[in-house]
Amino acid sequence: MSDRDNANLESNGSHEPQLTREKTTKSYTYENLKGWRGLRILRPCRGMYHDVRRRLPYYPSDITDAFTYRTAASTIRMYFVNLLPALAYTLDMNRRTGFFYGVNESLFASALAAMVFSILGAQPLTIVGITGLISLFNYTIYDIIAIYDVSIYPRFMAWTGIWGAIFHWLMAIFNACDYMRYVTDFSSESFGMYVGIIYMIKGVEELVNEFSIEGATSGYLSCLIAILYFGSVYGLEKLGQSTVWKAWFRGILADYAYVFTTLFWVGFSHIPGQLKDAHISKVPVSDAFRPTQPRSWLLDFWNLEVKWVFVAMPFGFLVMLLFYYDHNVSSITAQARQFPLKKPGGFHWDFFLLGCTTFVSGILGLPLPNGLVPQAPVHTDSLTNYETKLKVIATAEGEGTDIRRPVVEATAVVEQRVSHFLMGLALIGTMTGPLLVVLHTMPAAVFAGVFFVVGWGSIESNGIVQKLVFLSSEERFLQRDEPLLTVRRRKIWAYIGLQALGVAATVAISQTIAAVGFPVLIILLIPLRTYLMPRWFSLHELQVVDDLTCTNKAVLASLGGAPTLPEQSREEDWGLERRRSEQRFGVRRQRAGSIKR
Repeated sequence: MSDRDNANLESNGSHEPQLTREKTTKSYTYENLKGWRGLRILRPCRGMYHDVRRRLPYYPSDITDAFTYRTAASTIRMYFVNLLPALAYTLDMNRRTGFFYGVNESLFASALAAMVFSILGAQPLTIVGITGLISLFNYTIYDIIAIYDVSIYPRFMAWTGIWGAIFHWLMAIFNACDYMRYVTDFSSESFGMYVGIIYMIKGVEELVNEFSIEGATSGYLSCLIAILYFGSVYGLEKLGQSTVWKAWFRGILADYAYVFTTLFWVGFSHIPGQLKDAHISKVPVSDAFRPTQPRSWLLDFWNLEVKWVFVAMPFGFLVMLLFYYDHNVSSITAQARQFPLKKPGGFHWDFFLLGCTTFVSGILGLPLPNGLVPQAPVHTDSLTNYETKLKVIATAEGEGTDIRRPVVEATAVVEQRVSHFLMGLALIGTMTGPLLVVLHTMPAAVFAGVFFVVGWGSIESNGIVQKLVFLSSEERFLQRDEPLLTVRRRKIWAYIGLQALGVAATVAISQTIAAVGFPVLIILLIPLRTYLMPRWFSLHELQVVDDLTCTNKAVLASLGGAPTLPEQSREEDWGLERRRSEQRFGVRRQRAGSIKR
């Protein structure tokens, strides 16, 4: 990114600072550097320094730009979109870790992350909280430790967090986040499909558990509530993207789909009579601001045997690998190409902060928070001003028979840190006694529905599914300008086959006691795409089926600039399938679970 590009960065708000040339003369890049200066590992803290230096002048506008309706709507929407999945993961984690992690631990971890990243983060649009993958990680470690001595599990997890924090700090200090610029849709779509499948599995497991604990009547009622909850959220969000009613009313449906649906179906489960007598499971809660187990917040991690301290080291490394991909992809999708962002990113600094929250969460006995792939782009979407324009396509039949099609355009984003901060305050408030009583009225079936919403959103919009639909379509009905028609069908099958292989391997290992190794498989998708696939596919084939996940120059400045493109190809030559879709229909709004960019 040139000095002029940095100097000309502007916000959509009127209070955006104009960076002077003196502030931007030293951009963060390793191009044309000779000798040791061109080696990232020998320039410690350089990435973090430039992240803070780029973002700090925008801090005042991160607050003043927040005084708009979109911030209020975003805060309410993201409170529910963050809270409900976190509680859903907690129910699963609580049962499978000997009831060590409960609602308060989940709320505390989410609030801690929200406070830290909204105040100190260089990328405040990235929502940080509890994910289903860390839930999977935690109870898999519990299964392993239970083979030896289950009593050491809390202290072992504390040391896992400590080691994880150390590895986070090392990665941030030695500028390792730069390699995330090589992430393309190949790996992010595979990861999104994996996340979607895991969440769908968790939703079914939640309902099976209801049958096991409460019996057939409660089980069938829970299935009904979960399916109807999913259908309600899905329907409202689809209506928000449609052309029915007025634009402002559709916006309300999209902004508050979770709010309306949750209130209705929680109330539905309490209707007097046979419904209330079914006694379906409710969210288990504990005393306000107290851990679920009878302990202090600070774990006595210093009392763990030395051998177990070092056994925790590889688990901490695996946590770092998971967060390296998951958190950075969350940040990339929150600042992805379809959002007209103006302010710079800061991957190295935020990954350092993530190490700090990992350390604190570990010693406090909290589930480790990180960037949320489903929620992060939804947060940016909730702050985006969309305009639905009319596209008129003439037909051969003459005047009056033309095709009228809506095209959605993202015009501006309210780039601020207040909505993330207010959401964190709301999560802290949820730990109070009165709101914990309210949480206790919520049926577990609602959270099974949350799993279905998030999981299906990640599957339905996934590029793998869209390519499968193309391959399954009758050819005579395909548009002649479809870029995929320029690629041999067997090459498309080979491309999605490699994605499916990665997804299947990751899902398979996640269902075994070796599940802690799934971050390794996820990380391997990047070198597979970067080094091996160019040998199997032509440049044109990759330009059609794949695309760079992040193209915003202001964001790429934190990663050392854009990746080197092969054979002197240009950025606009990539993602031909995606570009054609956006030209016809405009950009798609982000739903919870969707990582379609």
